Amino acid sequence: MTKVITRFAPSPTGHLHIGGARTAIFSWLLAKHFNGEFLLRIEDTDFERSKQEYTDSILASMAWLGLTWSGETIYQSKRLAVYNEYVDKLLSENKAYWCKCTPQELEARREEAKAKGEAFHYDGRCRSLNLEKGEGYAVRLKIPSSGMVRFDDLVKGQIAIDVNELDDMVIRRADGTPTYNLAVVVDDATMGVSVVLRGDDHVSNTPKQILIYEALGFKQPQFGHVPMILGADRQKLSKRHGAKAVIDYKEDGLLPEALVNYLVRLGWSHGDQELFNTQELIELFTTDHLNNSAAGFDPEKLLWINAQHLRSKSPEELYPLLEEFLNKLGLNTFDKELILRLIPLYQPRVNTLVELAEALRPALSSLDKLEYEPKAAAQFSDEGKMRLKALSDLLTQIDDKGFDVPAVENCIHKYVEDNSLKFKQVGPVLRAALTGQSGGPSLPEFMSAIGKNNTLLRIKKVLL
Repeated sequence: MTKVITRFAPSPTGHLHIGGARTAIFSWLLAKHFNGEFLLRIEDTDFERSKQEYTDSILASMAWLGLTWSGETIYQSKRLAVYNEYVDKLLSENKAYWCKCTPQELEARREEAKAKGEAFHYDGRCRSLNLEKGEGYAVRLKIPSSGMVRFDDLVKGQIAIDVNELDDMVIRRADGTPTYNLAVVVDDATMGVSVVLRGDDHVSNTPKQILIYEALGFKQPQFGHVPMILGADRQKLSKRHGAKAVIDYKEDGLLPEALVNYLVRLGWSHGDQELFNTQELIELFTTDHLNNSAAGFDPEKLLWINAQHLRSKSPEELYPLLEEFLNKLGLNTFDKELILRLIPLYQPRVNTLVELAEALRPALSSLDKLEYEPKAAAQFSDEGKMRLKALSDLLTQIDDKGFDVPAVENCIHKYVEDNSLKFKQVGPVLRAALTGQSGGPSLPEFMSAIGKNNTLLRIKKVLL
């Protein structure tokens, strides 16, 4: 079996978005599944729109998603001489020719065809002129005069295009730069790429590229074109559908493995299974189950999947991921052991790391910065404070080392029973004093986590 070598080839004209990320993930998983190689190429020959900040963002997004690649990153901008070498080879073998048609002339012919209701095709008028290199001349590939271009798409099946639907394409522009199709073919062939997975907006490029492969004598890779991701309204995905750049999902507190899980399921399936860890995806992923129909992006489903992954992690796994978000809240003098005790109390209640950090804020805030929600503060009536004082006296009697969940639970239960009260007459004011909020996790678990001293100090602050 030929070694599986895949690649991802983004253009640094913007941040990495989820459509590109999904293509990268599919290519990475396929290579991993077959113990092959996954390569990265930055297609930065659009010198006006390509920016280093976008390259940096793409690389950071790839690293965050865990999409490691083999070897060095390839930059097309550094390979112009290589492309020109292959164009010159085609010229020398009479498989390409110089074209003197100017952009203005071509546009006039295009408008003329449009006026007649016809599709514009270059008529090959320079093909037989045997022109030498000239100022402002482009280079065109000679394509066959008849026949079909066929390929077996890994997703879409057999595709055949009549060459009469194509024309002698430009492979080097008048300014000396290679065209996209020429550069891609040279890169994929010289990099040894055996499988090209990409969006189905590239289907129309594939016959053209196959003709270049044939002209250069290169072995063709297998092609697979995955349908684009659509919005819930089945329109082209955009920000209004809730889609963002990958780096934004990181800032929103999503876990990378959750985003990978969700994006893979947008176009691939393994029975009815929804949740996968990355190792499972590597073991199970092949192109056999790639869908041929476009999937709709659902932000709520992504959030649900993220919540499931977040809840499956241990406090020790979540702690280093949380630090960044706690720092943003100004909680940068926190106690690691305290956080490890608190995380399990809030994991079932949140969907993202941002929400988890925010949920931990009351427990981690210093006494002078503890804030009270209006609904919580309303609990601090004279009667409420009287009950807090009584509870404080009882909690003080618990041994410092024995201040655990059962001890706290028994203490609160005893106070409620001895005073013929109901928990709802005690719990809300106690919670308000401890957290400044009207809702949250189990009080005995919270109190045990923050400890006896912190519990008593928080109650004391309300009583002063």
